Amino acid sequence: MEFWIQGGTHFMERVVIIGGTGNISTSISRLLVEKGYDVTCFNRGVTKLEQLPDCVHTLVGDRWDRPAFEKVMQEQKFDYAIDMLCFDEQDALSDIRAFRGVKQLIYTSTTCVFGVDYDYLPVDEDHEKRPFTVYGKNKSIAEDVFLKAYKEEGFPITVLRPSSTYGNQSGMVGNVGETNLWIDRIRKGKPVMLCGSGNNVHQLLHVDDAALGYVGALGKSHCIGQCYNLVGKGCFTWRDYYKTAMKVLGKEAPMVCVPLDALEALGYEGRGFTTDIFGYNTIYSHEKVYRDIPEFRPKVSLEDGMRGVIAFADAHGTVPNCEDYPLDDKVCAYMQNIVSLKD
Repeated sequence: MEFWIQGGTHFMERVVIIGGTGNISTSISRLLVEKGYDVTCFNRGVTKLEQLPDCVHTLVGDRWDRPAFEKVMQEQKFDYAIDMLCFDEQDALSDIRAFRGVKQLIYTSTTCVFGVDYDYLPVDEDHEKRPFTVYGKNKSIAEDVFLKAYKEEGFPITVLRPSSTYGNQSGMVGNVGETNLWIDRIRKGKPVMLCGSGNNVHQLLHVDDAALGYVGALGKSHCIGQCYNLVGKGCFTWRDYYKTAMKVLGKEAPMVCVPLDALEALGYEGRGFTTDIFGYNTIYSHEKVYRDIPEFRPKVSLEDGMRGVIAFADAHGTVPNCEDYPLDDKVCAYMQNIVSLKD
C-alpha cells in the first residue's frame, strides 16, 4: 500500500499500538490514519467501545504471553511501536526484545511516578521520582529499564507521562468518588464532595489532544531517550471543575468540603483517585513537551470535552445511580450540619 507525496512514491510507515482500542489509543489510531500511517492494533480483541477506521489492522493476541508476543512483533517488522499496556519491569524487558529493530518505541508512563511529595510546582521532568502507589512504582521501574537500554545499547525509547486524561471510554473523574457518579448527583440537586477546600489544582487532557503528543513524537530523533510530561498549559481547581460541569448540565448543586483524612478514614481510598492524586495540588510542567513536540498544542476546552463525554456516557448508560452510594449522602449531610453550627 503506498501513497504519493512530493518527491515520488513513499511506502506507508507501519505503526503497531499495543492496546489500540482504549481510552487514549483509540484517538491515537484515528490520528495516525489521518496522518498517513499504516496502523495495526495488537490486543485481545475484547474491548471495542468506539469504532476504529476500517483500514486499521488488528492482531489478536495476549500481550502477557511474552514469548508469543515477542515472536509476532519481531516477525511483523514494524517501523514504530506505541505501548499503552506496559506496566512493570518484566513488560519493559519484553518490549525491548519484541521491538529491537524499530525506529522508535513510545512507552506510556504516568505522572504518578512523581508521587505527591513535591519540592516545587510545576513539577518538571528533572524532579526526583517519588512514587508511592503500586501503579506509580511499577511504571517508574519500567521507565528505568527502558532508559537503561537506551544508554547501554541505544534502544530507541521515548517516554510519555500523561497526567489525567479523559474521553468517551474513561468518562469524567470526580474530585471524590467514582467516575461519572457526580453527574447523577448534580442532576438530582445533591451535594458533590470536595476534598479539603476544593481549591486543589489539577490538569486534565482530552484524549484527542493526548494523541497529538504521541503522533507528534514519532520520527523525532531528539525525542529518543527522553521523558515528557504530557500535559497542557494551565490547570483548574476542583471548584471550578464542578462549576463548569453545572454549566454543561444546566443544573446547580451545593459543594461540600470534606477533609482528606476523614475521607481516608471512611474508606474512600478505594473509590476513585482522591487519596492518591486528587486530594493534592498536582501541576506538571508543559514546557519541555511544547518545545520538543510542537504538534502538541491541546485544543479541546474542559467545557467542550466534558459536554461530549457526558453525552456519550448518557447514550451508553455509564452514569451510575448515586442512590447506590448512600454513604455519600451521609457524609455530605454531616459536613453541612457541622457548618450550620455557627448559625
